Amino acid sequence: MTTVTAGNHERIDAAEQNLVLSTLEPDQLAEAKKQHVPRRRLKGAELVVLWALRVYLLFMIAVVVYQAMAGTH
Repeated sequence: MTTVTAGNHERIDAAEQNLVLSTLEPDQLAEAKKQHVPRRRLKGAELVVLWALRVYLLFMIAVVVYQAMAGTH
């Protein structure tokens, strides 16, 4: 885990954070986990990889559909 900054600008290390999370009641833990995490801005190489995976997925769907159609004839 990473270090978290508390409201009064004190650093909370991973061991302290784990201790606090282990002592919470189940409903308190669920509420603590609802913390909003913003979307990450992707850089050039990451975008290229994701778009390549999308194109590959569409290509493979087409291959599977073609093979299913060819297999039924």
